[in-house]
Amino acid sequence: MIAPTQTAAADVLADANNAALIDCRINNLYYGNFRAVRDSHIPIDRGSITAFIGPSGCGKSSALRCLNRMNDLVRGFRFDGHVHFRGADIYHPRVDPVAVRRYIGMVFQQPNPFAMSIFNNVAFGLRLNRFRGNVAAKVEEALRGAALWDEVKDKLKASGLSLSGGQQQRLCIARAIATEPEVMLMDEPCSALDPIATRRIEELMEELKQKYTIAIVTHNLQQAKRVADKTAFMYVDTSDGGRTGYLVEFGDTQQIFEDPQQDDTKRYISGEFS
Repeated sequence: MIAPTQTAAADVLADANNAALIDCRINNLYYGNFRAVRDSHIPIDRGSITAFIGPSGCGKSSALRCLNRMNDLVRGFRFDGHVHFRGADIYHPRVDPVAVRRYIGMVFQQPNPFAMSIFNNVAFGLRLNRFRGNVAAKVEEALRGAALWDEVKDKLKASGLSLSGGQQQRLCIARAIATEPEVMLMDEPCSALDPIATRRIEELMEELKQKYTIAIVTHNLQQAKRVADKTAFMYVDTSDGGRTGYLVEFGDTQQIFEDPQQDDTKRYISGEFS
């Protein structure tokens, strides 16, 4: 029997394996009495980019945040279903959410650098995880991985808040990848950025895919079409007077955009509703 410790939780997550790196099945997801998502099954393949698309309020972000238990931080959150990472259920009582987020990192909609130096922003997670190696070398490696090193290498002591919006988002990506997670979750990472910065983040995602598995929420259909290997289209059920998101269709991105199988998908892709 595995003892219910954080170390054991990490071992559980590290030892199991499965065809899909993450298998997410949401039967019901509640915030208090509000049912936000129902009946959604979304597998995330290793080394791929999976996009969550759909109109506002369809549960895209709620579904994404299930993948590393960020919803646990929301009062009233209740979850019926499973999220298997490497075959292990991350919602098992013995699994520590902090251990989950060590393997499955997150980049948020608004760039959120800490009010500290560029160097310390990236080193923050390393120190939190008691990294014992060369911190400076690891910070440089992460900044290079986020395609930011050449722009900041001479001002590492400057505040992360002094960077442009696009640079701040890449700094947040560097901070996330410094601890070497296996999966990167990105919740509308380009919504606050201009087109040039957006394109740079998209190019960066293509580069990061060589090392990380990525899941992204986006309202930008063209962005999903450009970067994603798989796409999950979610819509909103209002039949009971509420607004509950659910998965309509999931498949290869090319198929979803060029040959959707569901009428709601066809209408959404064609711009008949948003």
